[in-house]
Amino acid sequence: MTVKEYNQCVDQFSDNIYRFVLKNIKDEDKAKDIVQDTYEKLWVRADTVSFEKVKSYLFSTAYHTMIDLIRKEQRLTDLEEINQNEYVHEDQYKGLNDVLEDALKQLPDIQRSVILLRDYEGYAYKEIAEITELNESQVKVYIYRARVTLKKYIGSLEKVL
Repeated sequence: MTVKEYNQCVDQFSDNIYRFVLKNIKDEDKAKDIVQDTYEKLWVRADTVSFEKVKSYLFSTAYHTMIDLIRKEQRLTDLEEINQNEYVHEDQYKGLNDVLEDALKQLPDIQRSVILLRDYEGYAYKEIAEITELNESQVKVYIYRARVTLKKYIGSLEKVL
């Protein structure tokens, strides 16, 4: 991969990767760090990554970097320091977007990731399988389970509106 192709990758995919990571971890600074780490890893391996497959490589790398960060933070979290107010359900929502955000928070990390890749970013099952290093049937199962959980959490649309 040439420097020109690398720069083109940054222009084309950095916003999408940032949105994907931000939707998962809800922290702008950490999301920016993950995007930067992803592009750093691409730069180091630029000679081995083909330009045609760079999108898949970038999303896979961002996904695994994000999972590593989440696991690291989980190990460091002291249960006594958890703020109980973060887990209190409020009856009032500002809008449908808040309901969807709360529903996504209910999902396990892997389900949230695959549902965002499928429904938010528009990836095919095969591409999601490559990014997450799962097989296609596992991806379909996780997406199905995520949608069932979201449906149960949100309930009928009339209740939301």
